[in-house]
This record gives sequence, structure tokens and C-alpha cells, in this order.
Amino acid sequence: MKTKTLLIAAAALAVGVISSQAQVYSANIVGYVNVSIGAGAYQLIANPLDAGTNTLNSLLPSPPPGTLFYKYVTGSGYTIYTFDDLDLVWTPNGNVTLAPGEAGFIKLPPGIAFTNTFVGNAYTGNVTNAIPNGYSQRSSKVAVGGSVTNSNFNFPTAPGDLVYKYVPGTGYQIYTFDDLDLVWTPSVPSFNVGEGFFILKQGATNWVQTLNP
Repeated sequence: MKTKTLLIAAAALAVGVISSQAQVYSANIVGYVNVSIGAGAYQLIANPLDAGTNTLNSLLPSPPPGTLFYKYVTGSGYTIYTFDDLDLVWTPNGNVTLAPGEAGFIKLPPGIAFTNTFVGNAYTGNVTNAIPNGYSQRSSKVAVGGSVTNSNFNFPTAPGDLVYKYVPGTGYQIYTFDDLDLVWTPSVPSFNVGEGFFILKQGATNWVQTLNP
């Protein structure tokens, strides 16, 4: 997945680029993130910016007809949403959220690629993402990428954690935080801006990130 990120500091009209080594130039940052979605393959995407109304209707108003979106709810499983190829609306309900910190699978029809532009405010300061016990789909709530151990990502690691990174066309890469050596195996997982992942937690916790402007 290729993700291009451009943030515009509204007050100063200064432009900055967020990458895995993010730098932010204003406390009031609005901008956009382009997330490229490949044809016909499942992809676990995330919304890295707060659009105010973070629903499928607002965030993905006109994907290719026949696009599928899978939202996972801990303890309940998946609900599947379809962008109907006749009425060109999300069914059964386009008001399902994809808020910063959440994630979901998207699948385009074969032969059609698509780039979605997320527009909104970038979180700065202290932000909290509640992670439940068990499986959940999550993403960084601030618009940064990189390894889960870097200071901006700051993932709350605990022994026995499992992280599932989905590679389109390949499947899951599974990372374990070993409960004996207290290290990630086979390596430290890393994610792009706009990329989600599955996490298996042995207990509910809060993921607190701090990004100072």
C-alpha cells in the first residue's frame, strides 16, 4: 500500500509532510491523506484524520460500484457493507464509522484500483484509543507511521500480544510479543499512515499517543 500524506498548517499556511518520522508544524493542522487501494484484493485501511463526521458516507462517498467494506466488532464479528452498483449508496447503512483509531477491510471489484482521499484535522497533543480485551481492528489515532515501538506510535505492548498485519494478495503476517524474552518476534511490526491492523490483547487497555506540534 502506497500512502501519500500532506498536512497543511491552517494558521500559518505552512506545508509539511508526515512520514514514519513525523514532524508537525502547527497546533491547528488540517490536510489530506491519499490511500491507494489495489484492485480486487482485501486491504486493511484506516482513517488518519478527523473529518468531523467519520462515516462511510462522508469518507468514501463514491468508491467503485461493488466495493465491499468489512467492519469488525469485538465479540460480534464482521458486518459487510456494499457500495451498491445500481443505487450507488452504501448498504445496509452508510453511517457506519471509520474514525481515527479504527480500521476496516476494503475490497474493490477486480480490475479496478482506487485512491481515496481522507480530509480532516490531524490529532496532536495527547489522544487515547481504547483497545478491548480480545481481537479488535485498530490503527494509529495520530497521522504517523513506523514501527509500533517508535515514540509517536507508542503502542501499549504487553506479554502475549499478537499483531496481525495484512498484506494484500498475501495474507497475514503475525507478530508476537514474547512473554519470556519481552521482544517482538519475528521482528517489530511497522505500519504506514492509513494502514490498520488486528490486535489480540489479553486485557483491555488504553493506547495513549502524544504528538506535540
